[in-house]
Amino acid sequence: MPAVHHKLLLEEALQDSPQTRSLLSVFEEDSGMLTNYTNQLLQALQRVFGAQSEMGLATEQLSQQLLEYEKKNFALGKGDEEVISTLQNFAKSVGELNSLHSELATQMADSMVFPLIQFREKDLTEVSTLKEIFGIATDEHEAAMVKYSRLPKKKENEKLKSDMMKEVAYTRRKLHQASLQYYCALNALQYRKRIAMLEPMLGYTLAQIGFFKKGIELVSKKMDSFLNSVSNMTQNIQAQLDVEAEAMRVTHKELLSGDDTVYMPDRDTEPVNRTLIQKAGYLNIRNKTGLVTTAWDRLFFFTQGGNLMCQPRGAVAGGMVLDLDNSSVMAIDCEDRRYCFQITSPSGKTSMILQAESKKEYEEWICTVNNISRQIYLTDNPEAVAIRLNQTAIEAVTPITSFEKRPEGSPNPDRAKPGGLHTSSGGSQTGAALEPEDLIAPGTPIQFDIMLPASEFQDQNRAGGRRTNPFGETDDECSAETDDSLLQQVFAVRFLGSMAVRCGKNQEVIYEAMRQVLAARAIHNIFRTTESHLMVTSSNLRLIDPQTQVTRLGFQLGEVCQFAAHQENTRLMGFVVEDRDWSDGGEEGEPTFSAFVFESNTEGEKICYTISLAKDITEAKKDPEALAQLMKNMPLTNDGKFLLLDTETGNHSNGEGNEDLESEA
Repeated sequence: MPAVHHKLLLEEALQDSPQTRSLLSVFEEDSGMLTNYTNQLLQALQRVFGAQSEMGLATEQLSQQLLEYEKKNFALGKGDEEVISTLQNFAKSVGELNSLHSELATQMADSMVFPLIQFREKDLTEVSTLKEIFGIATDEHEAAMVKYSRLPKKKENEKLKSDMMKEVAYTRRKLHQASLQYYCALNALQYRKRIAMLEPMLGYTLAQIGFFKKGIELVSKKMDSFLNSVSNMTQNIQAQLDVEAEAMRVTHKELLSGDDTVYMPDRDTEPVNRTLIQKAGYLNIRNKTGLVTTAWDRLFFFTQGGNLMCQPRGAVAGGMVLDLDNSSVMAIDCEDRRYCFQITSPSGKTSMILQAESKKEYEEWICTVNNISRQIYLTDNPEAVAIRLNQTAIEAVTPITSFEKRPEGSPNPDRAKPGGLHTSSGGSQTGAALEPEDLIAPGTPIQFDIMLPASEFQDQNRAGGRRTNPFGETDDECSAETDDSLLQQVFAVRFLGSMAVRCGKNQEVIYEAMRQVLAARAIHNIFRTTESHLMVTSSNLRLIDPQTQVTRLGFQLGEVCQFAAHQENTRLMGFVVEDRDWSDGGEEGEPTFSAFVFESNTEGEKICYTISLAKDITEAKKDPEALAQLMKNMPLTNDGKFLLLDTETGNHSNGEGNEDLESEA
């Protein structure tokens, strides 16, 4: 007799995944159909017991009812061929034993009707009761999770948080206990239903043989071996049930003996895995319910290949929500909820805001989406590639939050020197494609923020916004050219990072710098940026603090040797600045290059076009005729400056709304 292959895994009761719920619905469907069939079979047995005068008709109906078991198509009934064939043999025997006596009533009541009534009243009723308890526990857990998810972030009440966490743990434990009891009952029902189908007929047949003396010898000779096999079959099933019940009892006890922290949200003990390329779990998703109102729904999300999938509870399969290839993910502040992040499609037209249950889940989801967006899953060994890229990126980048000298002991200081790449064409390679090591030295530090020294900040405030540039330029040089500037355009940008590079005449160095800066931000969980104003004039570039109007960075146009916008993410742009290293004592100094990466509120091409026009104006100033021709071809404002675009920062001119923002890069 083969064992029952279909059962609910008790280990999955706590996770309560949609797959487990879907399998549970199949068991519930099977239980409901079994209840209906049991009632019908019991009615047939009672008719045999009570309708002696119509015994022939009653036994015929019983025979037909036994044959109906094969036609019921139970959801979990596959593999019951032996039971079906046994019931068919019983149906044939019932057709032969169509003459009963009144002396059979007592024995039939004890061995035929009572076992099935006991099965219905005990086992089926227990399953029905546990189903109601399971549903109540599910509703209480959902209600507790909704209240927990609404805990305020800014004004966190420790007592309220503790009470809510205890409530979540209590309801989760209650749901876990109800799930385990319900699963055990459904698993046991698969064995008990087989006994319940066979035991009444075994008792009925034995009663017929015991009391029908006239034909007992003939009947027993034909059915002894068959009845013995049926008896052995029920004993084997009962033995399997006993073994399975003991195993479930042990598992049940082990699962409930764990630490209570397993029920606590946001109590993760394992470290964050930043190399995942697959992730699954429950998340809260924000949905708009009106023009200004929103609602949060708790759904099960998982990744499949390069897609983000969502599967409602009880659904057989999930549906695609968003294509993650080349998408962007960032942490955001959303209302009063914690652990929120946003996923945006490459086009920027589709985005969704999700909330994780814990900090570990929050960080792992961000890292997983970032890994999938780089299409690592398409490689032959994606897990190894993800681990290698993560380890390589950690070793290659070092987060620095202020302008500082390179620390002692940094890897390969000579090789990492920005001017370390020399070619016959004057500092840049042309022709063959350059390797990343030829553009940026491995181990080059990355600066993620611009921090002005306090003395310099005070000097600029005393000077009315004038500054002493940390890169060596003087205010006099900047002021002289700003006063008669023919071009003055301001863009709202966010500084993402800067790093030393090896050449300044190749756009590939900008793209490589963008890649390393964005990878470093993802690895080190640096998602927050500060908005600044990038002013492009016909003489220089200046990065201005919108609140204090202090110039954070400033470069002469002649120092900007290369600039470009990202080829796919058009909001990213960067430029390379050339400087001189006088530490060697040479007369001219060795050229050094630094790449700066920004994210703009508009297309990076517009900023690059403005810088290009500024350089054209600078060159045209040398020739009055060329300058006049340039001004003739370009529209001008009333004050004689070149008219390009509307200023993006008009809404922030007073320094309002310049709080820290999250980069979509």
